[in-house]
Amino acid sequence: GLMAKLEKFAVPDGWVVQSYQYALDPNASQLAALHSHAGAARFAYNTMLAAVKANLDQREAERSYGIGDADLTPTMSWSFQSLRNAFNQRKHAVAVREDGSPWWQENSKEVYATACKNLAAALDNWAASKNGHRKGPRMGFPRFKSKRRAAMKFAFTTGAIRVESTRHHVTLPVLGTLHVHESTRQLARRLEVGSARILKATVRFERGRWLVSFGVLVQ
Repeated sequence: GLMAKLEKFAVPDGWVVQSYQYALDPNASQLAALHSHAGAARFAYNTMLAAVKANLDQREAERSYGIGDADLTPTMSWSFQSLRNAFNQRKHAVAVREDGSPWWQENSKEVYATACKNLAAALDNWAASKNGHRKGPRMGFPRFKSKRRAAMKFAFTTGAIRVESTRHHVTLPVLGTLHVHESTRQLARRLEVGSARILKATVRFERGRWLVSFGVLVQ
């Protein structure tokens, strides 16, 4: 749930984390940007999963040739920061069009960071499950996100994330100010008097429409 996503975040006494969800009403260019961001998140996740998998396969192959553990190719770090740095190094070569022009710049850097964070969590869960350190059903190794099956979603934790005073618009990084179908009055009032703070905005496509869900710290 939302609390799990905000792990390591200490909720102050007298505050709770709540979720506010609105249906987006994007214009044509915003719609294209929403698809682009969702595709970029999937691409970053898959790129770094492939890199981790290649590293594990390489070590496995070396073991099968009788190479001792001390001499194996070093394990690639799966920490969020390592995956993020590794993606930032690779993006200039992989997140480009056939003519070499970069497309990664068109999306918020937050989207790539959040994808790396999600992959780091999935790898940690798999490792903990494999080693018996995790309760519950056995977790499989993370799977690649397919274009057809994977949910279209991405998230922002920093940057321009606002609920506008019109009560029918929200602003998100790179995407700009988007119209929303429902009134944001309840959340907007709380933000205006300082009894609420937005921690995260998650955007996803569900049942034919784009939704934004704000994870909000509420007094």
